Amino acid sequence: MLKRLYDKSRIWFSVTWIIAYCVLLSLGDSLSGLIGVEKLITLPIGILLSVVLLLFFKKNRLFEEYGICRSRVPARSMLWYLPLLLMLSANLWHGVTLNLDLSEAVLYMLSMLCVGFLEEVIFRGLLFNAMRKDGIKAAIIVSSVTFGIGHIINLVNGSGAELIPNLLQVVYATSAGFMFVMIYYRTGSLISCILAHGIFNALSIFANEGSAGITERVVSAVLLTLITSSYAVYITVSMKKQNASHSERKIY
Repeated sequence: MLKRLYDKSRIWFSVTWIIAYCVLLSLGDSLSGLIGVEKLITLPIGILLSVVLLLFFKKNRLFEEYGICRSRVPARSMLWYLPLLLMLSANLWHGVTLNLDLSEAVLYMLSMLCVGFLEEVIFRGLLFNAMRKDGIKAAIIVSSVTFGIGHIINLVNGSGAELIPNLLQVVYATSAGFMFVMIYYRTGSLISCILAHGIFNALSIFANEGSAGITERVVSAVLLTLITSSYAVYITVSMKKQNASHSERKIY
Protein backbone atom coordinates (compact mmCIF):
# COMPACT_ATOMS: atom_id res chain seq x y z
CA MET A 1 0.00 0.00 0.00
CA LEU A 2 2.75 2.47 0.95
CA LYS A 3 4.76 1.63 -2.15
CA ARG A 4 1.71 2.03 -4.37
CA LEU A 5 1.00 5.50 -2.96
CA TYR A 6 4.68 6.42 -3.18
CA ASP A 7 4.89 5.42 -6.84
CA LYS A 8 1.64 7.20 -7.68
CA SER A 9 2.45 10.54 -6.05
CA ARG A 10 5.36 11.42 -3.81
CA ILE A 11 3.63 14.67 -2.85
CA TRP A 12 0.56 12.84 -1.55
CA PHE A 13 2.79 10.25 0.09
CA SER A 14 4.46 13.12 1.99
CA VAL A 15 1.15 14.78 2.88
CA THR A 16 -0.23 11.46 4.12
CA TRP A 17 2.75 11.05 6.43
CA ILE A 18 2.43 14.62 7.71
CA ILE A 19 -1.24 14.08 8.54
CA ALA A 20 -0.61 10.66 10.11
CA TYR A 21 2.26 12.04 12.19
CA CYS A 22 0.32 15.06 13.47
CA VAL A 23 -2.86 13.14 14.23
CA LEU A 24 -1.28 10.07 15.81
CA LEU A 25 1.24 11.88 18.01
CA SER A 26 -1.40 14.38 19.13
CA LEU A 27 -3.65 11.46 19.99
CA GLY A 28 -0.77 9.87 21.87
CA ASP A 29 -0.21 13.05 23.88
CA SER A 30 -3.92 13.30 24.71
CA LEU A 31 -4.17 9.67 25.82
CA SER A 32 -0.96 9.98 27.84
CA GLY A 33 -2.47 13.00 29.58
CA LEU A 34 -5.65 11.09 30.38
CA ILE A 35 -3.62 8.23 31.86
CA GLY A 36 -1.52 10.71 33.79
CA VAL A 37 1.91 9.59 32.55
CA GLU A 38 3.70 11.97 30.17
CA LYS A 39 4.42 10.43 26.72
CA LEU A 40 3.43 6.92 27.83
CA ILE A 41 1.37 6.38 24.66
CA THR A 42 3.23 8.89 22.48
CA LEU A 43 6.56 7.04 22.65
CA PRO A 44 5.29 3.68 21.29
CA ILE A 45 3.49 5.53 18.48
CA GLY A 46 6.66 7.45 17.61
CA ILE A 47 8.74 4.27 17.63
CA LEU A 48 6.19 2.48 15.43
CA LEU A 49 6.10 5.28 12.84
CA SER A 50 9.91 5.48 12.83
CA VAL A 51 10.27 1.72 12.30
CA VAL A 52 7.70 1.73 9.49
CA LEU A 53 9.58 4.50 7.68
CA LEU A 54 12.97 2.85 8.15
CA LEU A 55 11.68 -0.50 6.90
CA PHE A 56 10.11 1.20 3.89
CA PHE A 57 13.40 2.92 3.07
CA LYS A 58 15.36 -0.29 3.53
CA LYS A 59 13.03 -2.41 1.40
CA ASN A 60 13.09 0.13 -1.43
CA ARG A 61 16.77 1.12 -1.04
CA LEU A 62 15.95 4.76 -0.31
CA PHE A 63 18.31 5.51 2.58
CA GLU A 64 20.71 7.65 0.54
CA GLU A 65 17.94 9.38 -1.43
CA TYR A 66 16.35 10.56 1.80
CA GLY A 67 19.48 11.53 3.66
CA ILE A 68 20.01 8.55 5.95
CA CYS A 69 23.68 8.58 5.01
CA ARG A 70 26.96 10.43 5.55
CA SER A 71 27.41 14.03 4.45
CA ARG A 72 28.90 14.56 1.00
CA VAL A 73 30.80 17.66 2.15
CA PRO A 74 33.41 18.04 4.93
CA ALA A 75 32.39 19.50 8.28
CA ARG A 76 34.77 22.39 7.62
CA SER A 77 32.49 23.59 4.81
CA MET A 78 29.61 23.66 7.30
CA LEU A 79 31.51 25.68 9.94
CA TRP A 80 31.84 22.40 11.85
CA TYR A 81 28.09 22.72 12.59
CA LEU A 82 28.84 25.18 15.41
CA PRO A 83 25.56 27.11 14.96
CA LEU A 84 23.72 23.83 15.60
CA LEU A 85 25.58 23.42 18.89
CA LEU A 86 24.68 26.99 19.84
CA MET A 87 21.03 26.27 19.03
CA LEU A 88 21.10 23.18 21.26
CA SER A 89 21.86 25.35 24.27
CA ALA A 90 18.73 27.50 23.82
CA ASN A 91 16.53 25.46 26.15
CA LEU A 92 19.04 26.05 28.95
CA TRP A 93 19.36 29.84 28.56
CA HIS A 94 16.99 30.56 31.45
CA GLY A 95 18.46 28.03 33.84
CA VAL A 96 18.14 24.29 34.35
CA THR A 97 15.51 22.27 36.15
CA LEU A 98 13.85 18.85 35.82
CA ASN A 99 10.22 19.32 34.87
CA LEU A 100 9.14 15.67 35.30
CA ASP A 101 10.04 12.75 37.52
CA LEU A 102 12.78 10.43 36.30
CA SER A 103 10.59 7.80 34.56
CA GLU A 104 8.50 10.41 32.75
CA ALA A 105 11.64 12.34 31.84
CA VAL A 106 13.05 9.23 30.13
CA LEU A 107 9.78 8.70 28.23
CA TYR A 108 9.77 12.37 27.23
CA MET A 109 13.38 12.43 26.00
CA LEU A 110 12.99 9.22 23.98
CA SER A 111 9.78 10.58 22.46
CA MET A 112 11.56 13.79 21.47
CA LEU A 113 14.33 11.80 19.76
CA CYS A 114 11.62 10.03 17.73
CA VAL A 115 10.04 13.40 16.93
CA GLY A 116 13.40 14.72 15.69
CA PHE A 117 13.80 11.73 13.39
CA LEU A 118 10.22 11.76 12.08
CA GLU A 119 9.97 15.50 11.48
CA GLU A 120 13.28 15.68 9.65
CA VAL A 121 12.53 12.68 7.46
CA ILE A 122 8.95 13.80 6.73
CA PHE A 123 9.41 17.56 6.24
CA ARG A 124 12.96 17.60 4.87
CA GLY A 125 13.29 14.17 3.33
CA LEU A 126 9.87 13.31 1.93
CA LEU A 127 8.22 16.71 1.35
CA PHE A 128 11.29 18.62 0.16
CA ASN A 129 12.39 15.84 -2.18
CA ALA A 130 8.89 15.45 -3.59
CA MET A 131 8.78 19.16 -4.49
CA ARG A 132 12.36 19.96 -5.49
CA LYS A 133 11.99 18.63 -9.05
CA ASP A 134 9.36 21.30 -9.75
CA GLY A 135 11.36 24.15 -8.24
CA ILE A 136 13.97 24.23 -5.52
CA LYS A 137 12.96 27.62 -4.09
CA ALA A 138 9.32 26.61 -3.67
CA ALA A 139 10.41 23.33 -2.10
CA ILE A 140 12.59 25.15 0.44
CA ILE A 141 9.84 27.63 1.32
CA VAL A 142 7.07 25.05 1.65
CA SER A 143 9.24 22.69 3.72
CA SER A 144 10.23 25.51 6.09
CA VAL A 145 6.82 27.16 6.45
CA THR A 146 4.78 23.97 6.86
CA PHE A 147 7.23 22.81 9.52
CA GLY A 148 6.85 26.08 11.42
CA ILE A 149 3.08 26.31 11.11
CA GLY A 150 2.75 22.68 12.13
CA HIS A 151 3.80 23.68 15.65
CA ILE A 152 0.46 25.45 16.12
CA ILE A 153 -0.90 21.99 16.83
CA ASN A 154 0.70 22.27 20.29
CA LEU A 155 -2.18 24.56 21.23
CA VAL A 156 -4.73 21.77 20.86
CA ASN A 157 -2.86 18.51 21.48
CA GLY A 158 -2.98 18.62 25.26
CA SER A 159 0.65 19.72 25.71
CA GLY A 160 -0.44 22.79 27.68
CA ALA A 161 1.24 25.30 25.37
CA GLU A 162 0.26 28.96 25.87
CA LEU A 163 -0.65 31.24 22.95
CA ILE A 164 2.25 33.71 22.95
CA PRO A 165 5.05 31.16 23.59
CA ASN A 166 3.51 28.90 20.94
CA LEU A 167 3.40 31.70 18.34
CA LEU A 168 7.04 32.47 19.14
CA GLN A 169 7.79 28.79 18.63
CA VAL A 170 6.15 28.93 15.19
CA VAL A 171 8.44 31.82 14.22
CA TYR A 172 11.72 30.23 15.25
CA ALA A 173 10.60 26.79 14.08
CA THR A 174 10.07 28.22 10.58
CA SER A 175 13.57 29.68 10.69
CA ALA A 176 14.98 26.38 12.02
CA GLY A 177 13.14 24.58 9.22
CA PHE A 178 14.89 26.85 6.72
CA MET A 179 18.24 26.04 8.31
CA PHE A 180 17.62 22.28 8.38
CA VAL A 181 16.46 22.13 4.77
CA MET A 182 19.54 24.08 3.63
CA ILE A 183 21.81 21.72 5.57
CA TYR A 184 20.13 18.78 3.87
CA TYR A 185 20.26 20.44 0.43
CA ARG A 186 23.97 21.24 0.87
CA THR A 187 25.17 17.97 2.41
CA GLY A 188 22.71 15.38 1.08
CA SER A 189 22.46 14.07 4.64
CA LEU A 190 19.81 14.41 7.35
CA ILE A 191 21.93 12.89 10.10
CA SER A 192 23.10 16.17 11.66
CA CYS A 193 19.57 17.60 11.35
CA ILE A 194 18.01 14.56 13.03
CA LEU A 195 20.52 14.62 15.88
CA ALA A 196 20.28 18.37 16.46
CA HIS A 197 16.49 18.41 16.23
CA GLY A 198 16.04 15.42 18.53
CA ILE A 199 18.53 16.63 21.13
CA PHE A 200 17.11 20.17 21.08
CA ASN A 201 13.63 18.83 21.77
CA ALA A 202 14.87 16.37 24.40
CA LEU A 203 16.73 19.11 26.31
CA SER A 204 13.46 21.03 26.69
CA ILE A 205 12.75 18.73 29.65
CA PHE A 206 15.41 20.73 31.53
CA ALA A 207 14.16 24.17 30.44
CA ASN A 208 13.39 26.50 33.33
CA GLU A 209 10.71 28.48 31.50
CA GLY A 210 9.03 29.45 34.74
CA SER A 211 11.88 31.82 35.51
CA ALA A 212 11.51 33.69 32.22
CA GLY A 213 8.98 36.45 31.62
CA ILE A 214 7.43 37.27 28.27
CA THR A 215 10.24 39.74 27.46
CA GLU A 216 12.92 37.12 28.06
CA ARG A 217 11.01 34.62 25.94
CA VAL A 218 10.69 37.08 23.07
CA VAL A 219 14.42 37.87 23.24
CA SER A 220 15.28 34.15 23.26
CA ALA A 221 13.00 33.51 20.26
CA VAL A 222 14.60 36.40 18.36
CA LEU A 223 18.12 35.16 19.12
CA LEU A 224 17.21 31.61 18.11
CA THR A 225 15.68 32.90 14.89
CA LEU A 226 18.79 34.96 14.13
CA ILE A 227 21.14 32.02 14.78
CA THR A 228 19.23 29.58 12.59
CA SER A 229 18.38 31.99 9.77
CA SER A 230 21.94 33.37 9.63
CA TYR A 231 23.34 29.86 9.31
CA ALA A 232 20.84 29.08 6.56
CA VAL A 233 21.83 32.25 4.70
CA TYR A 234 25.53 31.37 5.10
CA ILE A 235 24.91 27.95 3.55
CA THR A 236 22.94 29.53 0.71
CA VAL A 237 25.68 32.05 -0.07
CA SER A 238 28.44 29.43 0.12
CA MET A 239 26.53 27.22 -2.33
CA LYS A 240 26.14 30.12 -4.78
CA LYS A 241 29.88 30.86 -4.57
CA GLN A 242 30.69 27.21 -5.15
CA ASN A 243 28.37 27.01 -8.15
CA ALA A 244 29.89 30.20 -9.58
CA SER A 245 33.37 28.77 -9.10
CA HIS A 246 32.41 25.57 -10.91
CA SER A 247 30.95 27.60 -13.78
CA GLU A 248 34.19 29.58 -14.13
CA ARG A 249 36.23 26.37 -14.27
CA LYS A 250 34.04 25.06 -17.08
CA ILE A 251 34.52 28.29 -19.06
CA TYR A 252 38.30 28.19 -18.76
